[in-house]
Amino acid sequence: MKISAETRSLAQDLLNFIDASPSPWHAVDSIEKQLISAGFTQLNETAAWQLQAGSSYFVTRGGASIIAFTLGKQALTDSGFRIVGAHTDSPGLRLKPQAAFSSDGLVRIGVEVYGGPILATFTDRDLSIAGRITVRTAKGHDTKLLKFDDALMRLPNLAIHMNREVNDKGLVLNKQTELPLLFAESEDGIEAEKQFLSYIAQALKVEAKDILTFELNVFDTQKGTLWGANQEFIANSQLDNLASCHAAITALLTSKQQNSTSICALFDHEEVGSESATGANGSFLADVIKRITVSAGLDQEQHLRTLAQSFFVSADMAHAYHPNHPGAYEPCHHVLVNKGPVIKTNANQRYASNADTAARFITLCERASVPYQQYAHRTDLGCGSTIGPIVASGLGIASVDVGSPMWAMHSIRESAGVLDQSYMVAVLRELFNS
Repeated sequence: MKISAETRSLAQDLLNFIDASPSPWHAVDSIEKQLISAGFTQLNETAAWQLQAGSSYFVTRGGASIIAFTLGKQALTDSGFRIVGAHTDSPGLRLKPQAAFSSDGLVRIGVEVYGGPILATFTDRDLSIAGRITVRTAKGHDTKLLKFDDALMRLPNLAIHMNREVNDKGLVLNKQTELPLLFAESEDGIEAEKQFLSYIAQALKVEAKDILTFELNVFDTQKGTLWGANQEFIANSQLDNLASCHAAITALLTSKQQNSTSICALFDHEEVGSESATGANGSFLADVIKRITVSAGLDQEQHLRTLAQSFFVSADMAHAYHPNHPGAYEPCHHVLVNKGPVIKTNANQRYASNADTAARFITLCERASVPYQQYAHRTDLGCGSTIGPIVASGLGIASVDVGSPMWAMHSIRESAGVLDQSYMVAVLRELFNS
């Protein structure tokens, strides 16, 4: 397999982005820095917007959702919006508000399960924590990002001598009693929570008493890597769905001056249903679109005409065929790694694709000289969903669900193809250029 230096560089850039983004708040911070470097202007939802044709902007909500857009040259009613949506969150473990407790001479950290991770993959890994901390200040409070690069915590497996059936029945962990992480040895006379908060405070250079609240998730400290005989695969955490976020932002930043107005909408909370102010089922995207059309002087009818001209691509990772488990797949829908973007279809509307929107995406692939694949889930297995149906139903925009194929979705260590990231960027760039 021949892989160009440019394609390898893009794959490594993706891995670097994920390594720098171990929480959705870090992911948005990483993207903000890219956008500012590229000349995008930051907007605030509480301020009046003065938008200029041909200019580029971004706005965040809740620290973990971000929408970036470039205003096109054509009238909105003639061209509509070209929108790519993805999500910044990934399934895993989140710390409870009062996380630390002492047990048998050890400080353990209580966690909640966020979304649907493969819990067994969190065992025997070099784990750490990242997220945001709210700290008391003289003027009220401030939010700080926190990321520990060193391994801080661990979830050791029970020895096989005490779990003789683990290789036959699999590892099953009780979510309440068997997921707390080992953090430290208890210090005499110091409460576990105080010991834990003091550690965080030292890293932030603040007083422990000034830590008000936090949102922290667990991440694997192992860096992303290229692997395979020809280095044709990638492995990292959070490929679902930071790979799609990376592809969308890269496509937006490398597209030509667009005729249509291009939007990247990256949401938090997809893995838990999108029911939040910062999720796809909130008002964020609708609010931004409305403010764009208001700034352009459009009335309500023209606003609706613009939506009718628009096209939404929901980009979320897809299930690649695993040759060790052929029975898990629909026989005629074996999508393969490094063979191009996957168009996802479900008759029960778990995906937003239909014949018309799928054909429209196929046309974009052909224009970009990118191969494509089609996927349907086994009928006797429950099918996951995406932000696609949520945005499609909320805005009434023609929508398609697509994604790059990957293995081990929702594992702490996922895998995908080097070529597929390049393919996805190319077709999303074609969308923005259309």
